[in-house]
Amino acid sequence: MHILTLSLSSMWWTVQHPETHTQKHTHTPMTRIQTTCYGRRPSLGMKKKQELCLLPVLVAACLVSIMGGSPLPSPILIGPDKAYLNSKVVFQCRSPGSPPPNTYELLKDGNHLVATSNDLQDDQSAMFFLKISVTSEGSYHCRVTAGGNMGLSGTVRLQVVIPVSGTMVTSDPDPPILYEGLRLTLTCDVTKGSHLSYTWFYNRQEVTSSPTSPLTPLLLWPVGNTLVVERVTTKHAGNYSCIAGTRMQTNSRFSSSREVTVRIKVYLSVPQISFTISKEGLSYHGNVTCRSSRGTPPVTFYLFLDDKEVGSDVATESLVAWFPVAMVPGRDMGAVRCAVESDAQRLTSRPLTLVVVPVGGSPKVDVEYLYRVDSKMAAARLQCLLSLGTFPFFSWSLNGSLLLHPSEGDSSHPSHALADGGRTLFLTEITLEDSGYYRCRARDSYDVTSAWVESQPVLVQVTEVSTTTIEVMAIVFCCFLMLTLAGGVACVMRMLNRQRVKDDSANISASSQIHFLCLTSQPGQGSSKWTLPVLTVMLRIRPLRSQYNRRDEIKPNFRLTSSSQKNPSM
Repeated sequence: MHILTLSLSSMWWTVQHPETHTQKHTHTPMTRIQTTCYGRRPSLGMKKKQELCLLPVLVAACLVSIMGGSPLPSPILIGPDKAYLNSKVVFQCRSPGSPPPNTYELLKDGNHLVATSNDLQDDQSAMFFLKISVTSEGSYHCRVTAGGNMGLSGTVRLQVVIPVSGTMVTSDPDPPILYEGLRLTLTCDVTKGSHLSYTWFYNRQEVTSSPTSPLTPLLLWPVGNTLVVERVTTKHAGNYSCIAGTRMQTNSRFSSSREVTVRIKVYLSVPQISFTISKEGLSYHGNVTCRSSRGTPPVTFYLFLDDKEVGSDVATESLVAWFPVAMVPGRDMGAVRCAVESDAQRLTSRPLTLVVVPVGGSPKVDVEYLYRVDSKMAAARLQCLLSLGTFPFFSWSLNGSLLLHPSEGDSSHPSHALADGGRTLFLTEITLEDSGYYRCRARDSYDVTSAWVESQPVLVQVTEVSTTTIEVMAIVFCCFLMLTLAGGVACVMRMLNRQRVKDDSANISASSQIHFLCLTSQPGQGSSKWTLPVLTVMLRIRPLRSQYNRRDEIKPNFRLTSSSQKNPSM
């Protein structure tokens, strides 16, 4: 640096006193500079112009002198990349290899000076303590000055994190009560907080995007702070919650929400209507039942008799309602319908005629035997066919002994089972004791004093019926298939033979007929009369047949065509 200053001073002196230089100094550095500026050696009259030419050189020398020469090694700035609001952080600036005294400066976003520290000893580092505010976020770097030299560190980006608080789950729709098939959106909101991450929970089980998660069939896909279900089903009903937090190297903070209960409603099905009848003393009472198999209560049921509303009932915990009606056996009491209504639907049942037909007619027993795969009888099914009766009560007997109905006590035959309200009797184990004559009888179920109607006895006995096994059926089928194939082959051969005969007949190439004329005379009536009987000779010429490899003989066929075939003459 000092050598450069002396050279520049010498150059300035040469410009001011050019007369002190003789011709032998024409190759000095000054001479070369002058030659470069003017293209030739300057004269004394060009002194002012030489001063202007050297001015930029002097300015460059001053800048180099101010900057202190070559820069220092780049210092190292160590500091956090995230910090909570109102917390305190430390930035450390180190400059190894720089001799004291050193000046350390902490700069933000360019040249905004934040803090300064002087190192008078050989510590080679400086500590900067900052309290984080909203304006503390930005890019920081350190500048070190030592002995007229300067060095700049790399940049540390600091983000100000606002601690999370006030986490809650909001829903759309609100409240989270919706029907199946609609769209549900849950949002994890916070009162304050930044740089947050979110975790969702369904019935206290974490919701993830992993295909192995047990919640994957529910199609719950969290995106950011939202959880969206495009088409909800009853499986999506339950409790939802979320946790919002900031994950840092140290002192991570989280905030959890309360659980939000999601209810999924089911659309109603068309109601079904039915009725029953009972007898109390001498009067009869009817009861109409309206029921829906699907839906979400509460719902309201309405009863209409001949299109006039006669009652309503609100079902809060079930999907069924009962309505009392007047009833007389054998009389048409009108047509009833019921309707069910929710906050989204209103459905009506089919009409039902309120008519109770008393039991009557002659019952009939229909028997069907059931067999096992080994062709042995396994069970028998007896059905009592009744022509009249809306609410019948059935009873069965074997050889005159009554088989008890389940409602009347335990049956004496454990192998007997009743179904379809007693209409059907199953013999689950057929033994010799179960063989015999069976009868069924029926009466009105709502009136214990009504008369019984009884069927004719039907014989049921154990028989070993040899049915065709699967093996026998397979053999018969194979034989039938072989016969069918043989017949088909014979038909095809016969058709081919007929075609060959037709081809042989078509090979006849020529045929000819030769007619011979013969003159015959017939005497009579005094004069001779000549006639020309025609003698036709038919010659059929057959071609050479290759399959026989010979010529057929030409056989003439003579046919006499004259009117008189006796004594022909030429």
